[in-house]
Amino acid sequence: MTKKLYRNPASKMVGGVCAGLAEYLDVDATLVRLIFVAVFLMTGLFPMALFYIIAWIIIPVPPSGE
Repeated sequence: MTKKLYRNPASKMVGGVCAGLAEYLDVDATLVRLIFVAVFLMTGLFPMALFYIIAWIIIPVPPSGE
């Protein structure tokens, strides 16, 4: 069975992107969020904000059966 990347609407803070990445990578969602915030602050806000918005649009929500 192949893994698929989905946003996680059940444990989302904003859009579920970090929670979905954490689930896909089998790590804690808090760790992914902390790494995201650290990179967000170090890159001058705009690049990671743009990445998050694009990921929010591109990464689908899982089908209702999953």
